[in-house]
Amino acid sequence: MIDAMLTRQCSFAFRLALVLSCTTSALAAQSFNGFWRSVQQMPDGNRSETVFLLQQEGSRLTGKVELPWSDYPLRNGVVHGKAFYFEIQLGASTWSYKGEIGHSGLKMVFHKPNASDVRLTAEPATTDFYPSTPPVPAPALHSVAPNGLALTPPMGWNSWNHFEGDIDDATVRKIADALVSTGMRDAGYVYVNIDDTWEGSRDDQGRIQPNRKFSDMKGLAGYLHARGLKLGLYSSPGPQTCGGYPGSYGYEELDAQTYAAWGVDYLKYDWCSAFRIYQDRDMRAIYQKMGDALLRSGRPIVYSLCQYGKEDVWTWGRLAGGNLWRTTNDIHNSYSRMAEIGFSQSALAAWSGPGGWNDPDMLEIGNGNLTVDESHTHMTLWAMLAAPLIAGNDLRSMSKETSSILLNREVIAIDQDPLGKQAQRVISDGSVEVWQRPLADGSSAVAIFNRSSSSQPAHFKWSSLGYAEAPQLRDLWKHVPLSEDGADFSAELPPHGVILLRAVQR
Repeated sequence: MIDAMLTRQCSFAFRLALVLSCTTSALAAQSFNGFWRSVQQMPDGNRSETVFLLQQEGSRLTGKVELPWSDYPLRNGVVHGKAFYFEIQLGASTWSYKGEIGHSGLKMVFHKPNASDVRLTAEPATTDFYPSTPPVPAPALHSVAPNGLALTPPMGWNSWNHFEGDIDDATVRKIADALVSTGMRDAGYVYVNIDDTWEGSRDDQGRIQPNRKFSDMKGLAGYLHARGLKLGLYSSPGPQTCGGYPGSYGYEELDAQTYAAWGVDYLKYDWCSAFRIYQDRDMRAIYQKMGDALLRSGRPIVYSLCQYGKEDVWTWGRLAGGNLWRTTNDIHNSYSRMAEIGFSQSALAAWSGPGGWNDPDMLEIGNGNLTVDESHTHMTLWAMLAAPLIAGNDLRSMSKETSSILLNREVIAIDQDPLGKQAQRVISDGSVEVWQRPLADGSSAVAIFNRSSSSQPAHFKWSSLGYAEAPQLRDLWKHVPLSEDGADFSAELPPHGVILLRAVQR
């Protein structure tokens, strides 16, 4: 996660008081050199920590920021007397910090675009983000037995894209009710996945407890199950999740047993702070460890690997027990990012199929930044990719327009086709692309995309898709048959728009 993890950390920062620190000797000398620790006190009682390592050379300030999921170098760092300024670049966003140092500590203002500034203070600290302890050894590689789940791409809802950390038991129950009342459950959206920030502390036996936002996880699972829905949770193979909450490092077996006892049906497992314990080359073994634990738990739990496409995860995700694996860094709520991710997936088609799916991340439809045509493109592209359809909007207040897109049964049928073959790009002509996906009944899905911000004509020969003549066609967004004769197809595409067809050989 990059931008979405940035959003997690930033969302905490704007709501919580930060306490930064440096060494006592550095304060006495009014030097910026050393570790500065950010301790974030969460409303639920948990603490999340961030470390700033600052190095001053005259008027130049360098170093890094250590977040739970990665390190980020300082940019444009300057010192002028007691005043300082530096930036950190995370994905498309820039954070800036400015302030001054004094004998009593640091005073700063933290700024993120389109958000309120936050004032920070500082006190001494002397240690790095994690202690230098030998890691728990990675297990020897083997192939985890298939769990028999996710024979078609999972469908459901996840809390992060819209709610971030502002999610609790009451809200999840309302979302569950909305899945039922809107018809989404009956259309296949059955997983209700709680992302980061549900985690509390561990009890005397080491068992993870939910925090005050989720007082009864087993009761919540029961509420969902009674409505024909399933519960998903989130964790990390590292000591901390991306939001700084307790991860599963060293507790994999116990956490899997706890999830099973609660009635959990889906686990999203995010690499996050594991990068401080293991090398990227260890990923398969570390994800395998939880894959084995989930199997031994005795409960069928869909296993979602979230490690941003590192180490060509599509080549080994299934062997580690995964039912889906993220192929890229995080999506965020813009056409450009959605298109960047979606249109990059063609070469991965061979690795996706029943029981194990390439995952280009969650849907942003209904979150406000996509036009109707862009939302059609988003839903179409994910359906053509046989991608998991995990909605990320507020289902309680979605518009009829959003509902009609997420509930288009003909498009969902393409995504859920039991043959499980992912589409591939067959034509690229400037800003116009044609993708084709074979379907179980012998027909195919054909999507014609316009990646331009202006209307564009689309023209191609049916022979380039393997047809001797125009096939019988149905437009799956307009829900009407098309009359096409001859060897060519021609149409006008709206900006960032798409035509999705089911094609049947005559």
